[in-house]
Amino acid sequence: MVRTKRCFLKRLDQRVAIITGAAGGLGRATAAQFVREGAALGLIDIGDCQNLIQELKSIDPQARVIALQVDVTDEEAIAKAINEVITAFQKIDILVNIAGVVSHGNSSDVTLAEWQRVLNINLTSTFICSKAVLPNMRANGYGRVISMSSILGKNGGNPRPWINPEEQKKAGNVAYGVSKAGINALTFYLAKENAHHGITVNAIAPGPVASNMTTNFPQTLKDLIPVGRMGKAEDIAEAVTFLAAESAGFITGEVLDVNGGSWMD
Repeated sequence: MVRTKRCFLKRLDQRVAIITGAAGGLGRATAAQFVREGAALGLIDIGDCQNLIQELKSIDPQARVIALQVDVTDEEAIAKAINEVITAFQKIDILVNIAGVVSHGNSSDVTLAEWQRVLNINLTSTFICSKAVLPNMRANGYGRVISMSSILGKNGGNPRPWINPEEQKKAGNVAYGVSKAGINALTFYLAKENAHHGITVNAIAPGPVASNMTTNFPQTLKDLIPVGRMGKAEDIAEAVTFLAAESAGFITGEVLDVNGGSWMD
């Protein structure tokens, strides 16, 4: 019997994607997955992405990637960055809003300044970046907008202070949770506004993901994750890729839970 070599189609072949917060853990994992799937990338981060570009080139030496050091809360700078990506690659097919900050503090402790900082970086930046790319997507009749929400935008927070007050001290984060709930609402509105243009708008709500930012996550809360482990950045990147693909065109206005069973709705 003659065995023929199978040809696997790359899910994002010929697509152009922008990833914000590209230098962080979720951004890097998503960028690597997108390169493997054939996408050209515009990497946006307030930090330097040159090391990330080298990592991506090691995956695919022919990868088409540009990096733009931009503050995602600066509407004028974002508009300029979007135009640079269009100039380089002629279009934008996919936007992945990952840029954001973590925050700790319950409703009694968080300051107004911290509240405003978190909502500005997490929620307002998602609006700014989405608004900036949508005209090009509408003109092309195709688009995918995927934003990073969180389980904390749905469940009122992981801690159980009535059982263990220490959980609240280590994992209370009301400003962060509210910013992510706002991303959910923004997703619903943009999905309805843009569906007839061939654009889908979705969000992903991860549960706790192992990273430098979650090293102090209470063991008592880790033990409550049904699958028995915290998430990995690659788990989230795979979900992003699924929603970014053309085959997910009938999914819009969805907040996809990727949390190991920690929250089910």
